[in-house]
Amino acid sequence: MSDLQQQVQNAIDELVASGTERGLQVAVYKDGELVVDAVAGLADAETGRALTGGTPIYSSSTGKSLTSAVVHVLAEQGVLDYDAPIADVWPEFAAHGKQGATLRQVLDFTVGVPGVPADTTPDDLVDWDKMTAALADSEPWWEPGTKVGYHPQTFGYLVGEVVRRATGKPISVVLAEQIAGPLGIADEVYFGVPSDQLDRVAKLEAAGPPMDMDMLESMMPTFFKIAPRAVQLSPEMCNRADYLGADIPAGGTVTARGVAKIYAALIGEVDGVRLISPERLAQISQPSSQGVDEIFSYPTAYGLGYNLARPVASPPAGPIIGWPGAGGSLADADLGTGTSLAVTKVSFTPGDYTTVGVISDIVTKSLTPA
Repeated sequence: MSDLQQQVQNAIDELVASGTERGLQVAVYKDGELVVDAVAGLADAETGRALTGGTPIYSSSTGKSLTSAVVHVLAEQGVLDYDAPIADVWPEFAAHGKQGATLRQVLDFTVGVPGVPADTTPDDLVDWDKMTAALADSEPWWEPGTKVGYHPQTFGYLVGEVVRRATGKPISVVLAEQIAGPLGIADEVYFGVPSDQLDRVAKLEAAGPPMDMDMLESMMPTFFKIAPRAVQLSPEMCNRADYLGADIPAGGTVTARGVAKIYAALIGEVDGVRLISPERLAQISQPSSQGVDEIFSYPTAYGLGYNLARPVASPPAGPIIGWPGAGGSLADADLGTGTSLAVTKVSFTPGDYTTVGVISDIVTKSLTPA
């Protein structure tokens, strides 16, 4: 066992033993090699089922890692063009002045369609045709390309429908055929989890005191306009079989090992597979949009389909492409060290990345050149 593997294993064992976490997976790839594959704790506290490195965990926006990877692989093949109007493949999307909106604007969160309809329910979220029709017919919050604002839920439907229209296949099928299959992780990364695989998925659980939703809404009123209370992420909703089984590509159900391998194959070669060219990697990891976020009112910057920073204090060695998840998970790649890192977890801790910080500190200190 390597020293880094042992350090990470010790850290996550302690986090579980202390009660801070219920179950954790951590994976690290360095220059195409899996150097950490650590797991601790339970997948399901009610049954006592142990968490393994192969247990998929619903990891909310960390799943956007899969969505963006699909887009860039298809762009590499010439199937998608970042700057072509979305309406070229999805004519209905041209409604209400969106005829010039592009895939690039979806990827860098400037397209101006950040919210689901106010009356959206969890049952609606699993209805692909209903959600995409509603977004096609929506009025943009701003002229596409002129402002930036996070699209927490609509991102997946917008990208996924462009992929479906361009390829004739649901994005889950494209993920399996173009990425998961070639990388040997078809049973570790999903949008919609097949029904015969649902019993493998970890059961998320709430951690900490209940959130005061009235206070939270008063602090972030715009966020609650784009993500109504009924569809705010929660363990209860994310554990639903129909939710886990549906294509909702703003999130994903993954193992740390699987999603870390995707990032490793984006930034280099893994097991003979490289997903995109170095030139495309350089393009997608540069800031594509910057400004004050219209949803959260703080300065932000996005690459093409990626957050460009980790939600922790310790800085990585180089440029970052990645996605934190609302429940406290993370997957990203540090282009400065050729490293990909993923942390997936059973405890759902909204906005709390303390565990990610502990793990990323260990990994960064070990793998950053002196």
